Amino acid sequence: MAFDPDQVSTITFDSYSTIVDVDAVEAALAAHVDDPEPVSRLWRARSLEYTFVANHIDAYKPFYEMNRDALSHSLAAHGVDLDEDEREAILETYHDLDVFDDVRDGIERLREGGYDCYVVSNGNPAMLDSMVEGAAIGDLLEDTISADEIGTFKPDAEIYRHAAGRTGTPIDEIAHVSAGWFDVQGATHAGMQGVWVDRKGSPWDPFDGDPDLTIETFHDLADELGV
Repeated sequence: MAFDPDQVSTITFDSYSTIVDVDAVEAALAAHVDDPEPVSRLWRARSLEYTFVANHIDAYKPFYEMNRDALSHSLAAHGVDLDEDEREAILETYHDLDVFDDVRDGIERLREGGYDCYVVSNGNPAMLDSMVEGAAIGDLLEDTISADEIGTFKPDAEIYRHAAGRTGTPIDEIAHVSAGWFDVQGATHAGMQGVWVDRKGSPWDPFDGDPDLTIETFHDLADELGV
């Protein structure tokens, strides 16, 4: 389906890899690992895989705890033996990730254009509080909406329906913005318009159709909406 800007009244944003850069954890890993990139990639992949599995076996726990388990696995898989304090120090970088350059100004344009803006994330509330503070976007958001509120992760349709209820917006009037292909597809299947943020020139996963809109920065969305 082609993106319909006239249908949009509310915009929801994913958090990790969309507003903040999870690859920034490599700097924390570099103090303990000779080659931090593959450790970081496995850590991120495992944390998402755990959420997918948890949705199907009724094994929900807050994302920060999932992330802790994924870090432990990633370090072990690469033969890195760290004590609990060292692992926790690395994990805590999720409270202070780098913010993409277009985030603040891009959301500000959307707000000035009359769109209500929210974050909808797998992150638990404490993670979202620190992310919003670090990104300095608290004044631009109506609220944050966490998977922790309903105990299920993306791309379960229930989280997008829950977000629509929390925003008080018909689901087909929401554009959901995410760097995660699975998140875009989840939002689309739930009835939102799916906007994929592709900052790295990555190929789209083609097995279930295209995003309604592909952008490189939040400014591209503002342009598409004419604000």
